[in-house]
Amino acid sequence: MIDYLKRKFDLLPISAGKREIVNLPNTITIVRLGVIPVFFLLLLDPGKTLSLVIAVLFILAALTDLLDGYIARRYNIVTKMGKLLDPIADKLVVSTAMILLIPIGRIPAWVVAIIIARDVLVDGIRSFASTEGRIIEASGLAKKKTLCQVIAVSALLIHYSFLGLNAHQVGTVLIYVALVLTVWSGGEYAVKFHRETFR
Repeated sequence: MIDYLKRKFDLLPISAGKREIVNLPNTITIVRLGVIPVFFLLLLDPGKTLSLVIAVLFILAALTDLLDGYIARRYNIVTKMGKLLDPIADKLVVSTAMILLIPIGRIPAWVVAIIIARDVLVDGIRSFASTEGRIIEASGLAKKKTLCQVIAVSALLIHYSFLGLNAHQVGTVLIYVALVLTVWSGGEYAVKFHRETFR
């Protein structure tokens, strides 16, 4: 059974072309994107139960980001396709959830605009740097920003009181913390880029 699963999800050596596209980490990433249509239920201004279901799906999607990265490293199947798909999937999942929280009043539009604008700017900086043969690695601060952002969005998706806590209030506080970390880490990338480019 284990050998079958390894063959099924490309954990055993096969041709480089197929391995680049069809493997377990990339499959998990694509499945993660499948959660996005569920977020459109937020436009119905869901009640407590449906809000919790959407939040759980969002959290599971976030956890698969850790899973596909672990599998890719564990089985040495890190591919260019995976490196491209993984960050795109992450940003689409989180950004879509935040955008759809705006019409139902769970998150300020300007906060979402700043977070997305920063991500676009940083992606542009890193892409330009890579064309020049330089790699700007994700900073520790950026990773903390991402974690804080995921927890904040999860709480805002739950929205209602849960386990004795007002999820919306918790999420609101955390999204502002994430906003500060977003701007701060964006500044770090800009400084790194400037030093690498104009040194």
